[in-house]
Amino acid sequence: MADSGILISKLVANLWTLQWRKSILLGMSKGNNEESQKSEIPQGTFDLMVLKVLAALGPQHGYGIARRIEQVSEQVLQLNEGSVYTSLLRLQQRGWIAAAWGASENNRKAKYYSIIRSGRKQLERETENWERIAGVLGRLLRLVGQE
Repeated sequence: MADSGILISKLVANLWTLQWRKSILLGMSKGNNEESQKSEIPQGTFDLMVLKVLAALGPQHGYGIARRIEQVSEQVLQLNEGSVYTSLLRLQQRGWIAAAWGASENNRKAKYYSIIRSGRKQLERETENWERIAGVLGRLLRLVGQE
């Protein structure tokens, strides 16, 4: 019973955050200037994206991860390297990815990151959670009536 109360509280908090950031999550701009055209994403969502890229593509260096996310987002997301490396450090500290040094495509020393078993399990949990929340948000956004 207490677990369901916690789950409902988390869902309400997530929905409030998603509603508050709906313009960001849906790729809509807040204004016309270039700075407001950039989309931001919640921290946990970005970690999910990084895990998914590593699961889909195998070991990658930070630059490759950033470029792939930008490519898949069709340039809606413009990432700086600092955000990617902060996420990678966080994921590594949580025990969801591993890192090893290797040579990049241009023969430079680079750190390659790969998802490990615990990261795959976390990716599965987070994906299910995201799909559930996105479904709720989608239903709420389709509500007709007083606005």
